Amino acid sequence: MPKRKVAIAVGGVAALGAAALLLPNANASQDRNGQNAASGATGAKTLKSADASNLAGQLQKILGDAFAGSYYDGGKQQLVVNVVDGDDNVIVQAKKAGAVVREVDNSLGELRQAAKTLKTRATIPGTSWAVDPRTDKVLVTADSTVTGAKWDRLQSTVRGLGADMATLKKSAGSFKTFVSGGDAIFSQVQGGNVRCSLGFNVTASDGSPAFLTAGHCGVAAKDWSDSQNGQPIATVDQATFPGNGDFSLVKYNDPNTQAPSEVNVGNGQTVQIKQAADATVGQAVFRMGSTTGLHDGKVTGLDATVNFQSETDPGGVDTVTGLIQTDVCAEAGDSGGSLFTQDGGAVGLTSGGSGDCTSGGETFFQPVTAALQATGATLGDGGAGAGDQSGAGDQAGAGDQSGAADPSASAGGQAGAGDQSGAGEQAGAGDGSGAGGDQIGGGADPSGAAGDQSGSGAADDGSSQTDTH
Repeated sequence: MPKRKVAIAVGGVAALGAAALLLPNANASQDRNGQNAASGATGAKTLKSADASNLAGQLQKILGDAFAGSYYDGGKQQLVVNVVDGDDNVIVQAKKAGAVVREVDNSLGELRQAAKTLKTRATIPGTSWAVDPRTDKVLVTADSTVTGAKWDRLQSTVRGLGADMATLKKSAGSFKTFVSGGDAIFSQVQGGNVRCSLGFNVTASDGSPAFLTAGHCGVAAKDWSDSQNGQPIATVDQATFPGNGDFSLVKYNDPNTQAPSEVNVGNGQTVQIKQAADATVGQAVFRMGSTTGLHDGKVTGLDATVNFQSETDPGGVDTVTGLIQTDVCAEAGDSGGSLFTQDGGAVGLTSGGSGDCTSGGETFFQPVTAALQATGATLGDGGAGAGDQSGAGDQAGAGDQSGAADPSASAGGQAGAGDQSGAGEQAGAGDGSGAGGDQIGGGADPSGAAGDQSGSGAADDGSSQTDTH
């Protein structure tokens, strides 16, 4: 196999709003010291979201049980920290560190206990919950499939927690893993082809080049190619889904593969991925997808639990914990793709959600820091991995992962965990012109999948890029 350069490239039509926000500063350097200047001697500091995430992690350790979550106020560029202890010393410590301090009623322990109650009484396909530090409550979401007795049960459980502890909202779509329809990486399985997307190039613990993608992709197929019906170029090394996460580590078969740590956002622009970054509620993030292009939004919850309807068991549920909840849209074909920040922080891998990029909805992401920790991989050619993270990712989490299913016990049977169970059954146009729709089995011409593919599905001539998202 010739020496291959594999870039994190994404085809598709970029959403103009997101592109306008991101592209002018795609390769801009970050002046952390300049951004951390305090607005006053005792006032809150003006922070970039990445710095706010680091500060939140530090304050969580310092404040201990008094820490009740945090979020980033993007308008004021300030970190807001919730505390439950009225001790003046606690408040002074947080303020001196540069945060806005808000006293709240519910501790993280109480909110996590509420999440455990939901897990025990309301693990219903089509539901999710995550702690929302902005309201100091657990936000429970039900998709359009939760009706009748299931809705009554969920509503009763939420009411039992109390109006000051949890809120319930309806989502117009249905929760599903976004595994099909994109033009990215391909695998042949019984019944047809499946498609997923490469998230971030990494270096495995043994020094070999690899990439991260969604776990439900890794349990669906072992060997992956960069072109439809092409020879495999990478093999799944580890995969977790369902249970405590949705991530896979896939190693390139050619040890000479060059796998730069960057995201190609189109029009000759790239974002250099410098480090893994923990998410913060309120943080602005960008998602690339070969089905829907570039879209932006905000993080709305951490340590989310999502109950996907099982694709292999009509009466079953695939529960995944520890996810990032956002208001960024996504559609079929975006599974495994990259969630990142403007300044080059790798935040997440697309897992699933509801809605689409016309009507909106919720999308959930696997935290990159947790995936790196679990697999022992580092970003790109040995860049910053999970080991140097401050741990801010769990600052406002529901924390009910202890009861999650053992992913190792379920992974082997999840061959259709996403939309793969219908592989070969194309819901989109067969010539690729409709690939932006819900193509369950792939099989279309990848070169026409999304409009301006910059090399998608190209023949292996040694210089082609793998279009990913």
